[in-house]
Amino acid sequence: MTLHDAAGQDRLGLAATLDAKLESLDLAGRLALAAELGRAVFTTSLGIEDQVITAAIGTHRLPVEVSTLETGRLFKETVDLIGESEERYGIEIHRFRPEQDDIDEYAAKYGLNGFYDSVEARHACCHVRKLKPLAKALAGADIWITGLRRGQSGNRAATPFAEYDAERNLIKINPLADWDIETINAHVASEAIPVNPLHKRGYPSIGCEPCTRAIKPGEPERAGRWWWENDEKRECGLHVPENAAQPIVEPGPQAN
Repeated sequence: MTLHDAAGQDRLGLAATLDAKLESLDLAGRLALAAELGRAVFTTSLGIEDQVITAAIGTHRLPVEVSTLETGRLFKETVDLIGESEERYGIEIHRFRPEQDDIDEYAAKYGLNGFYDSVEARHACCHVRKLKPLAKALAGADIWITGLRRGQSGNRAATPFAEYDAERNLIKINPLADWDIETINAHVASEAIPVNPLHKRGYPSIGCEPCTRAIKPGEPERAGRWWWENDEKRECGLHVPENAAQPIVEPGPQAN
């Protein structure tokens, strides 16, 4: 069965069926099933979870497109890992970048680092640097594969294996939904999967450099993302739309 001509209601029902079926499969099986359904695109942020998925796609030669959002503000370590992963697994990671006109328009309105000043400005930056490039990456896709896990944050605790994304009219597959960080780390070690060196420096979740810090002992995995805001459910909008009315703490530094 393929999804290319399936209507939204059909995809909604299929997502529910897939959610139950994927639970019994291993990672390679979950990815293979996703690829059988139609054009599958995996978007990687080069984090440790995503490297596990990239390794599985490359090792098993699965027909899944691998893409990343090269925002222009990534850590050098993250950018370097793109090329290293391509060479290691013999795959191409498609890079999707923001439009310069959008960046210029954002900077004129908020300032280049205006995301520190308000939730509105931060959402606007994520929209320009992540959401618009994501739309290009997923254009024409039937399946969107992600590295979401239930243990990443309270906001993701109920992450299913499969769900219907009505906004984009595709099925989102989260093949690592039930993997905890201990399982991830053990798998990376056993398979010698290349990972971002920032993980060993206290960065379990890595986004754009100005918006990511190392976490403190006892903090949740994603506490270092948009660390100057005080909303525990903060997201960039790729997976969970945020409430722009949430309050924030005093602005952080204007450069990183």
